Amino acid sequence: MGRRIHFVVDPQGWCCMGLIIFVWLYNTIFIPKVILFPHYEEGHISVVAILCYYFCSLFCIASLLRASVADPGKLPENPKIPITERECWELCNKCNMMRPKRSHHCSRCGHCVRRMDHHCPWINNCVGEDNHWLFLQLCFYTQILSSYTLILNFCHYYYFLPLKKENWDVFVFRHELALLRISAFMGLIILGGISGLFYTQLMGIFTDTTSIEKMSNCCEDISRPRKPWQQTFSEVFGTRWKILWFIPFRQRQPLRVPYHFANHV
Repeated sequence: MGRRIHFVVDPQGWCCMGLIIFVWLYNTIFIPKVILFPHYEEGHISVVAILCYYFCSLFCIASLLRASVADPGKLPENPKIPITERECWELCNKCNMMRPKRSHHCSRCGHCVRRMDHHCPWINNCVGEDNHWLFLQLCFYTQILSSYTLILNFCHYYYFLPLKKENWDVFVFRHELALLRISAFMGLIILGGISGLFYTQLMGIFTDTTSIEKMSNCCEDISRPRKPWQQTFSEVFGTRWKILWFIPFRQRQPLRVPYHFANHV
């Protein structure tokens, strides 16, 4: 990930991202209060279940915030092109700037992005070479958190023992059914949408193809040698250490590879 902060002024993106934060905040507040803490107090679940939920919630919001403000790979105004790499650069016909091949000009952001996959309104940012790994983590932890929430909703009514302590003076207990139905509805919608998106992202990495290249039916690179999946994932995440692929609290370093079609930074 680039170390520069990339902030996109887009009211539509702000609304989309605000909706995602609202859903995250809703479930992070009400699921523990309505399900986890009451069942823990009565000995139905262990503290591990609570810690795991907050762990997934933390990693989910961390990857969201970092993906939204991370520099996706914006090219400088006067890039320095190494002599040995000039044949791998081309002229953008929209901003008239030199850019590495496989870069794309984002009309919403107004600049070219290295190995741009797409512009995502839900993070109010482009998904490019330097923040693609954070976007993948966001998709992954969103699926985990949504699935965990749906499982807790199901277990609360059909598996856990009924709660003996009921405080009807507290708002969340008086409206327990409505709160959990809203949570389950949001969980199903998000899980269904993000699962399809995550699948297409994984297939793109396996085939070393961006979403833009798929939509444009780019056949320029059909003859290039295919990389092993470990190599393509290592390039996206900036490390060959697989355990680090799941940690959003780090800096990504570009991974140089010996292929003629390697990403240029």
